[in-house]
Amino acid sequence: MAKTQTDKAAGKTVKVTLVRSLIGTRPEHRASIRGLGLRRLNHSVELVDTPAVRGMINKVAYLVRCEG
Repeated sequence: MAKTQTDKAAGKTVKVTLVRSLIGTRPEHRASIRGLGLRRLNHSVELVDTPAVRGMINKVAYLVRCEG
């Protein structure tokens, strides 16, 4: 049985919430928000805590709230 990425990092998740509007932000930042799976204001998603996800969160830290 093959292990998936979520099996390897079970319990290592981060909850990200979009708390500021994307109006007036740079296209690269909007792309990072979409890449994180956020769609609208106050929308939250739980993501596996990987270096790629951490990098996207750091890039748009002024737009999101991160827990966990």
